[in-house]
Amino acid sequence: MTLRKFAGLGALLSIVMPGLAMAADEVAAPVLNSGDTAWMLTSTALVLFMTIPGLALFYGGMVRSKNILSVLMQCFAITGLISILWVIYGYSIAFDTTGMEQGVVNFNSFFGGMGKAFLAGVTPSSITGPAALFPEAVFITFQMTFAIITPALIVGAFAERMKFSAMLIFMGIWFTLVYAPIAHMVWSGNGGLMWDWGVLDFAGGTVVHINAGVAGLIACLVLGKRKGFPTTPMAPHNLGYTLMGAAMLWVGWFGFNAGSAAAANGTAGMAMLVTQIATAAAALGWMFAEWVTHGKPSALGIASGVVAGLVAITPAAGTVGPMGALVIGLAAGVVCFFCATTLKRKLGYDDSLDAFGVHGIGGILGAILTGVFAAPALGGFGTVTDIGAQVWIQCKGVGFTVIYTAIVTYVILKVLDAVMGLRVTEEEESVGLDLAQHNERGYNL
Repeated sequence: MTLRKFAGLGALLSIVMPGLAMAADEVAAPVLNSGDTAWMLTSTALVLFMTIPGLALFYGGMVRSKNILSVLMQCFAITGLISILWVIYGYSIAFDTTGMEQGVVNFNSFFGGMGKAFLAGVTPSSITGPAALFPEAVFITFQMTFAIITPALIVGAFAERMKFSAMLIFMGIWFTLVYAPIAHMVWSGNGGLMWDWGVLDFAGGTVVHINAGVAGLIACLVLGKRKGFPTTPMAPHNLGYTLMGAAMLWVGWFGFNAGSAAAANGTAGMAMLVTQIATAAAALGWMFAEWVTHGKPSALGIASGVVAGLVAITPAAGTVGPMGALVIGLAAGVVCFFCATTLKRKLGYDDSLDAFGVHGIGGILGAILTGVFAAPALGGFGTVTDIGAQVWIQCKGVGFTVIYTAIVTYVILKVLDAVMGLRVTEEEESVGLDLAQHNERGYNL
């Protein structure tokens, strides 16, 4: 009887032990989190929605009627071009960590390896995230949408005067030499130049907005002013489109900021809250500043204020609290209003749709104020204990990005201008880019 008991126990163990071993393996292996995956899928769609149709309509409404299709076309073409370049090598340049070592400055501190070129090794089962909780394919697509909107933002600075062919080549080279390396330096992890400095950029204040804003400023300076600027009236032809585009940007930005938490968690929830607070505050700040200065509030003004608030809160969204967001938003609305109007008028540059005035200035302001309001002492949720030291780090990140982007963008544009020319002819500019570049009209009335 005793032998039979031991035999039965042995048989039971032979059945149970493999199951226990398999369970242990499952615990040790990364486990896909369906909630995080669903949120990242949603966020990805929201960020793409920001470019097409959001940014396309926002910019399209602000140009003259003879150029609306050119702006929409540029946004759509950039979306296609950057998507393909991201797959071929952009993702690898930005996020491959080959050769990186924390505290060691080398080539890979600036430029990622090519181990992920053509998305090598990416399968339906490859997982990524802070704790490997959602598919790498989703992360790739999410980051692709950031790479798409950044060069599209530059369009606002040179609208109505750049050749479509030159624009395409410029955007491809700029993405390769400016966007992807800056993204790598800030977001790739230990060994990335600005990551090691301790620069706080939750969702792209440096990578996206300062980068695009400065590139836009250089582009409008190199191309020169539009024919007739500033004496000829160049009023927006359809502010209804612009307001609809701004509304789409506002909604899509929740994916941009809250999605950058890379999880459906408390950080995402707080990022969503502070995004709404800062945007509302900036819209009102711009509106009242314009009301006091010019006597009347405008629809274009409040739409611009919305975008300024969205831009400024972007680097801070994961670390500041509600009251910090309120201050950042108000500051962005007022400061960007004066920079987009007074500063541009005094200096005389033709930033057609205020790409630098809103994205460049708003990004710089938000990046620096992140160093202040990320401190727990001021209601933030970061690890900042020395505000002065963190502000200095933020300023270093801003300064490096401004200088690097300005120099490389200038060189790219000057070379392209010498090789193929950047501007359309005066006759084409007078006719409008819709007909001159695409043989179409936005309106057949």
